[in-house]
Amino acid sequence: MSASDATQSDATQPDPAPADDLPSAWSSMVRVIRFGHRAEPRMLAAAFAMVIVVAIPDALVALWLAILTDGVIDGSRTRILVAAFGLAGSATGTWFLQVLFTRLDRRFRDRISIAFQAHVAELQASVATIEHHERPAYLDRLSVLRDQIFALDHLFGSLFSTLGWLIRLAIVVVLLASIHPVLVILVLFAVPTAVVATWRPKVERGVEESVAAHDRLARHAFVLATNASSGKELRVAGTSDLVARTRHAEWERWYLPIARVRRTTALWHAAAWATFGAAFVGAIVFVASGLDAEVGSVVLVLVAGGRLSAYVGSAVQELGFLRGIWLDSSQRLAWLEDYAASKDAGADLHAPDVLRDGVRFEHVSFTYPGTERLVLDDVDLHLPAGTVVAVVGENGAGKTTLVKLLARMYEPDSGRITADGIDIARVPHGEWREKMAGAFQDFARFELHALTTVGIGDEPRHTDRDAVSEAVGRAGADDLVGKLRDGLDTQLGPTWEGGVDVSYGQWQKLALARGFMRDEPLVLVLDEPTSALDAETEHALFERYADAAREGTVNGRITVLVSHRFSTVRMADLIVVLDGARVTEVGSHEDLVALDGTYAELYRIQATAYR
Repeated sequence: MSASDATQSDATQPDPAPADDLPSAWSSMVRVIRFGHRAEPRMLAAAFAMVIVVAIPDALVALWLAILTDGVIDGSRTRILVAAFGLAGSATGTWFLQVLFTRLDRRFRDRISIAFQAHVAELQASVATIEHHERPAYLDRLSVLRDQIFALDHLFGSLFSTLGWLIRLAIVVVLLASIHPVLVILVLFAVPTAVVATWRPKVERGVEESVAAHDRLARHAFVLATNASSGKELRVAGTSDLVARTRHAEWERWYLPIARVRRTTALWHAAAWATFGAAFVGAIVFVASGLDAEVGSVVLVLVAGGRLSAYVGSAVQELGFLRGIWLDSSQRLAWLEDYAASKDAGADLHAPDVLRDGVRFEHVSFTYPGTERLVLDDVDLHLPAGTVVAVVGENGAGKTTLVKLLARMYEPDSGRITADGIDIARVPHGEWREKMAGAFQDFARFELHALTTVGIGDEPRHTDRDAVSEAVGRAGADDLVGKLRDGLDTQLGPTWEGGVDVSYGQWQKLALARGFMRDEPLVLVLDEPTSALDAETEHALFERYADAAREGTVNGRITVLVSHRFSTVRMADLIVVLDGARVTEVGSHEDLVALDGTYAELYRIQATAYR
């Protein structure tokens, strides 16, 4: 899409993507756990069981020390032996079980991490529209998710650790209550630390997302400053220092608000721990001087209280991670799942197999999210079946937007688009896309073997050499493939072993061939697919294709061509002129020249330039 078509710089209102549209944290965590269970059910169950087993011997150390103290004071050999065997068992058991758990947990996390990364990649690629790639608020959200996705596997480790610390806490609380019930109050003084631990990361993450755009811009500036392709232009223009200053300024706009909120939350964190520390000191004084307790009981309070402090600290830390990163990541993942699923909600019709009437735009209007300017305004248009249609207009007229709506990369704000009377918004995206083929000006460079680079235009036949060769021929790329060292088996891209570099125009030819892979699409979209080729080559290529399309189509195929070259456009059966977001003229080349309107003026200007 051309920048002028998008006109996203015209934005005068914030991008509407409220933060509170994220699913709830706990429901999101449940969904992530279910995903983990589906991916690795046995290892998940084993790790869960190990957490419980590991916690018990570690938490009983305070009890063995209390028994040992009383045994030493009373001279009881039995108590001493029980305590000695208990301590030895706890130490050995804790070490042995922890080693097993660590190995099991590492293996589980490695496998679940691969599953999560594949899941997120598949979700982003399968979202029916491209809105999430172009809306700033969604980009910010996805940027945070991409940074966090490698940590999603830690969600299970954090859950396991939190559960382990809570089990230890429960055992220690029972031991303290055995001395005096009032000591259980210590747990209440630990509540503020838990509250702050869960609140603090949420606040910090909210600020991080609010300034994520500055982080993205700083990263973009870094890439510009360190990339070879942009490096030439920066050096010639002498703008390297400007880019470096921009990166530093944007980094500060990102980091300073985060640093401020971290200082504030750290103060609350310190205050919560000070409260618990004071209560712990009071508990020791209470047992030592307020109770007529045995020395073993005092030791039990000291050790169990110290363990309580350590367990609370560890549990709070894990709760902080759980709330601030793992739950936050699971919310974004759940949002992405819901967002992807919502794009086919209400799809209850099937795409036609043959076009007889054609495609109709009925009062279609569209504005890019976050902007106010109408890119298409009340467009009524009929694209007859079996025709080659050219769409022309000045930059920003809405040509590419029209194509995007036809391909359902976006949905209209109002109106509808029909194919033989069927509203394509009610057809599943995947089914409608199977009826389409095309090539776009902002094509992808798939650095794969040439066979695959072209073949993935029709995935079921991506290794079919005959089909790929035919597509290469339709795109006029036979000469290009013939010059490659190993033909279709050539690795493209100089950064790969044995790979070859090809020019921008050659990449575009390969992209055009990829767009021609499907033999009988209902709609073929060619959005300035030959902009890097000279006018003569484009003219010959399109003339050959247009003739073949008219003679060979049996399903009423419509070919939509967006081009600025009127020598090519004039060969179309129907020419659509867009001006000021509206369709202003429709007809053949001869009809529009005779009309002496916008098309005739643009045609004369270009024809004069070629003389």
